[in-house]
Amino acid sequence: MAFSRASLRLYTSVLGLLLCSSHVLASEADQPHDWTIHNPHDPHEGHGKTSIKYFPPLDYVPHPVGIPYTVQDHSKRPWETKPSSQDSENHRTLMVADGDAQCSPSGQGSNKYWYEEIEHNGESSFLQGQFKDQYTVFRNVVTDYGADNTGSVDARAAIQAAIDAGPKNGPSRNSHSMGSTGQPAIVYLPGGTYLLETGLQLYIGTVIVGDPKNPPVLKANNDFGTDHIVYSKDPNFGGTINFYIGIKNVVIDSTSVDPNRRMVLLDWTVSQATQLTNVVFRMPQGAEGHVGMTTEFDYNSNIILNDLVFQGGNIGMSLAGQQWVLKGLQFQGTKTGVVTGGTDIVFLGCKFENGALGIDASGTSGSLTVIDSTANGLENFIVSGDSGNAANSIILDNVQCSGSTVKLGDDVVLTGSVWQTWVHGNLYYPGDPTKYHAKGRTGSTIRTAALVSGSSNYFTMKPPTYEQYTAEQVINIKSVEGAPVYGDGSTDDTDNINKILTMHAGCKLIYFPAGTYIVTDTIIIPDGTRIIGDAFGSAISGAGHKFMDEHSPRAMIRVGYPGDTGLAQISDMLLTVADVLPGCKMVEINMASKSPGDVGMWNTHFRIGGAVGSQVQSKCTSTPDICKAAWGLLHLTSSSSAYLENVWGWAADHDLDGQNPQTIATGRGLLVEATKGTWLVGTGFEHHALYQYNFNRAENVFSAMQQSESAYWQGPGNALAPQPWENSLTSLDPQFKHCAAGDALCRMGFFEVITSSKNLFLYGGCNWVFFNNNGGCDGKCQQNAIQVSDSRQVYLYGTNTKSTENMVLEEGRVIAKEDTNAGGWGGVIAAYLYNV
Repeated sequence: MAFSRASLRLYTSVLGLLLCSSHVLASEADQPHDWTIHNPHDPHEGHGKTSIKYFPPLDYVPHPVGIPYTVQDHSKRPWETKPSSQDSENHRTLMVADGDAQCSPSGQGSNKYWYEEIEHNGESSFLQGQFKDQYTVFRNVVTDYGADNTGSVDARAAIQAAIDAGPKNGPSRNSHSMGSTGQPAIVYLPGGTYLLETGLQLYIGTVIVGDPKNPPVLKANNDFGTDHIVYSKDPNFGGTINFYIGIKNVVIDSTSVDPNRRMVLLDWTVSQATQLTNVVFRMPQGAEGHVGMTTEFDYNSNIILNDLVFQGGNIGMSLAGQQWVLKGLQFQGTKTGVVTGGTDIVFLGCKFENGALGIDASGTSGSLTVIDSTANGLENFIVSGDSGNAANSIILDNVQCSGSTVKLGDDVVLTGSVWQTWVHGNLYYPGDPTKYHAKGRTGSTIRTAALVSGSSNYFTMKPPTYEQYTAEQVINIKSVEGAPVYGDGSTDDTDNINKILTMHAGCKLIYFPAGTYIVTDTIIIPDGTRIIGDAFGSAISGAGHKFMDEHSPRAMIRVGYPGDTGLAQISDMLLTVADVLPGCKMVEINMASKSPGDVGMWNTHFRIGGAVGSQVQSKCTSTPDICKAAWGLLHLTSSSSAYLENVWGWAADHDLDGQNPQTIATGRGLLVEATKGTWLVGTGFEHHALYQYNFNRAENVFSAMQQSESAYWQGPGNALAPQPWENSLTSLDPQFKHCAAGDALCRMGFFEVITSSKNLFLYGGCNWVFFNNNGGCDGKCQQNAIQVSDSRQVYLYGTNTKSTENMVLEEGRVIAKEDTNAGGWGGVIAAYLYNV
């Protein structure tokens, strides 16, 4: 049995590449472009001997706690907004500004990065009044703290002072008195070399930003005094609550340190809503003791690490935690590229050159997926074990390799390139509930032209820095004459934000300094808009009666109108609500890209509750029926085409800034109806009542990592889905009619719903279930993870679940169970194919 021949046509860009050098062991030499099913009773299949090292611990249970916010301004009530000086009660009708929406930056002016030269007037909106005006978000380490950037004297004390500084008249940032959200700090490094005698310590809320035009170098001196150059994890709190930390546009250099000494350039024991991008790890060639990056100080739950370069050293990255997508990484002369201890790991668009080993996946208990990547000059590309069951699954899709590609234990099982898809692990064929354990099978994943770039690779894009812009081409939204915008966490900024966006669409980069911008109606993003904030510190927060009607949801941010084609980009923003708003659809994207990536979101996150500045934090402490805090988070409509990278859609499971219990019943996570091309790279949607991801009549979707957790409050003893949304369901929502009325484990929000869709390419999905009714649970804590119906050409690779009975349903019929696919943190499916 195999796919129908009609389904096996190759996408056009691969037609010239079929004379590849992919070699599979003779016992697994399938037809090169077909999924030939081997005999599932073959005694030679499924009896590997290699023991598996499991990361994370199988008995792990989250115990998140908040960070006290003792200097909070409790008089601030964002849900009771005051009008701005130019507020109008008139109905808002906004047009795209006159002028050339195609105008481009001149590229002339100062050689300095615009971010260094513009006015910075950000704030921490909810600090007590005596501290708020004395708190500075943006800190230039040279001009504000006197750091030497010539490389001649130690700069560590000055940089650390910039990191530590709280209000001038108040506590420092390492006092932990401003919660997780009250101490945003942008520590800016102009170009140059910063000599360090000991390591830098970051805290929650810290973002290190370098000049991308002239990346600054953090250089350890030859007698460096600590074993890490940068410690990113706030040492006083667990790794799974280390949010809002970032490093970008810098070089970290250990080349002056003894190459045999144990030296780590960066520890990155942090979790979601963090960013590590455009960083070079420069180590001595042949160094036996140097490691580029570790996650060694605690358990963690990161999503994405992207566009990094590792030069030299013994190990590029040594990872242990839940899941990652590793995108756009380059390893140049590193002995071992990555040691991957984790459950669900995806490599996308990576290059490994001139080392001994590319990926040590022996600690990857669930699935390792490698897409559009190359390996040259290595002894082995991937080394792992063979559990004989679902654990240690490996999926390769369009991988070029010049030598040994996969070695399991002592056996090389694959050499050369894989132009199509190669699977080692459990595999499900269309409409067949039989599990087949593949020891190395090759087949076709027929990519559509809408999703690929100039080659056969899936399109990806680096986060924009807009380094080609000059300061004169940037608008600080708080500094526009005649249109005051406050971002103070209490003033209604809706009208003037809309006015400014309309005035400057097409020609200006719109900068939102740190602060909380209250909006009481839809913010409309017109064609030609580029928005960027102070990462993790610039928040747009919905409030008011217009977002109250769950039967007629209203977008807080609308990107274009149905049928629009153009450009709209949002980077480094935080999106939230100031009150319980059951009619708030937080973001609706209608616009399609003129070119891939023209419409997109980067390092932009949703947070519902769990923090100061929202009545959700204090209201939602008991039952879900009183806390329908938002209708849904993100809707990609049928006319849209968008690229999303590093986007976390979180309904808070705990209070970041205190100890209020959080029972929050947001309705929906991500709804995708888009058909023209959608890219989801490093996304997570967690704790929503009806679904985390919903693909309905969607087409042409590529996803690399979908991280999720169930709503902690669901399960036996609490409201059963679709409650508390049962009176306002739409035709796109799961109805839960397949569940008995009182079946609490069945009536929980789906991880993923796929309906009437086609050409979905979903790699590295994972759904973790820890609790029922906010308490512990034994055995299976949820019944169903994924439901697929009436669709075609659906490819799921590297799907992982925890504590779920059924991994996949087709038209309500159980196809794959977790116990049948035991591995990883619960269950692992290497390949699930639906109607292909």
